[in-house]
Amino acid sequence: MATKKKATAKKATKKKATAKKATKKKATAKKATKKKATAKKAAPKKATAKKATKKKATAKKATKKKAAKRKPNAAFMAPMQPSAALGEVIGAKAMPRTDVTKKIWDYIKKNGLQDKANRRMINADDKLSKIFGKKQVSMFEMTKLVSKHLSAAK
Repeated sequence: MATKKKATAKKATKKKATAKKATKKKATAKKATKKKATAKKAAPKKATAKKATKKKATAKKATKKKAAKRKPNAAFMAPMQPSAALGEVIGAKAMPRTDVTKKIWDYIKKNGLQDKANRRMINADDKLSKIFGKKQVSMFEMTKLVSKHLSAAK
């Protein structure tokens, strides 16, 4: 009989151990669901953070628009008198430096004077060679050479 009691006692302890394991599993499952629930609650906070960044971005766009409306430099807008050689290309009337550059580019494109292989180079025709002093110049060098043919308007 003593062995039967021991066997039943062992079975009872095994049942208790399995019951404890089952409760632990349930407890861990509950903790996992609580973690998931808290994770779900945390997600809306991130969404509000995104909304705040959107508001900041729109505020930045507004400041950029204000910065874009700046006045042009008065030195560029001052009328300049072209020389006789430059006047043959763009006209003899006084105009700002920006317009002089635009008209020269219009002349270059109209007459197809941009080099086909190297688009940065401009092949001068008879009128432009008087201004540039050589047959081919780079587009960056062009404005420097043109500025020699401009003087302050009277």
